[in-house]
Amino acid sequence: MPNVKKIGVLTGGGDSPGINSALRAIVRRASAEGIEVVGFRDGWKGPIEGDAQPLTLADVSGILYMGGTILGTSRTNPFRKEKRDGEVVWEPTEKVDAIVENLEKLSIDALIAIGGDDTLGVAHRLAKYGVKAVGIPQTIDNDIGGTDYAIGFHSALATVTDALDKLHTTAHAHHRLLIVEVMGRDSGWIAVYGGLAGGADVILVPEGPPEGSFSVDDVEKVVKRRLAQGKRFSIVVVAEGARPRELGGRQVARGEVDAFGHVQLGGVGYWLADELKKRDLPLTPRVTVLAYLQRGGIATPFDRLLATRFGVKAVEFALEGRFDVLTGLWGTEIRAVPLGEALAQCPKPVDPELLRVAKVICPG
Repeated sequence: MPNVKKIGVLTGGGDSPGINSALRAIVRRASAEGIEVVGFRDGWKGPIEGDAQPLTLADVSGILYMGGTILGTSRTNPFRKEKRDGEVVWEPTEKVDAIVENLEKLSIDALIAIGGDDTLGVAHRLAKYGVKAVGIPQTIDNDIGGTDYAIGFHSALATVTDALDKLHTTAHAHHRLLIVEVMGRDSGWIAVYGGLAGGADVILVPEGPPEGSFSVDDVEKVVKRRLAQGKRFSIVVVAEGARPRELGGRQVARGEVDAFGHVQLGGVGYWLADELKKRDLPLTPRVTVLAYLQRGGIATPFDRLLATRFGVKAVEFALEGRFDVLTGLWGTEIRAVPLGEALAQCPKPVDPELLRVAKVICPG
């Protein structure tokens, strides 16, 4: 059992509602044991530069429902991505040494990293350098392995569902073919859950065969079938990572690459609209890209509760000496899941049974 007197915490990657709920829980649980908490600013950039601030009970008072993160975030990566013999290898940079030195200088006994697979991947690789870390899964994409849900997904789902509810009235009134582009690089959790809850007519996700996950022809067939039934509007939900067969299964990207090697996606909704304009359809395609709206706003009750449970368990795992793990929700239980095992399942695809249901209800 380690003697944990000071815990560091950071929030990395894309933000989402619920992060502050987790921070509050971490501080409250640690304070109950007399443990000091230090927050690193702007993701992994904080421990690299030694940029930290104390987190007291007063600092986390009133932040339960707040979106975003009071610590700030970034996509800083202390490792360098290389390819060797066709395999991806993460080589340490001088920033890794800086992290280790700053954690020692600040007397950090345990580190809690809140974020997606990139942030948690750094925490896992740092275990080799003696960093004792516990991960908390947080991403609206819900594509992290080892847990049923990640912080932020439920709040993003509520935003998407609300948007679809509102778009229905305009689609119906103006006889439009509305295309709603949502987030989801490699997994269609937001598109499937949001599309089903919001009554979409077509749901397009990244999951599918290598030659592409959807065809414009299939979308056209659904729209024409609805027209034949007297339905003078249609709503299509498409994940940003959906792969048109007409493009050979390539995703629509902007060309920008982040520190973890991810190409910025976006534009598949407009691409689909342009293709449908070439078809013999009486409906005018219009595109709504929800983008960062999905990350914003206050956390739903589910996310507040999930984040609170994750925060409490992360501290308790550290006190038990259980490191290089993440807090995973399995049914109603929070388990310590080895980070290596969880990351090996990333990106976690949508449950095939749920995809089947979506196919039956929204056959696009």
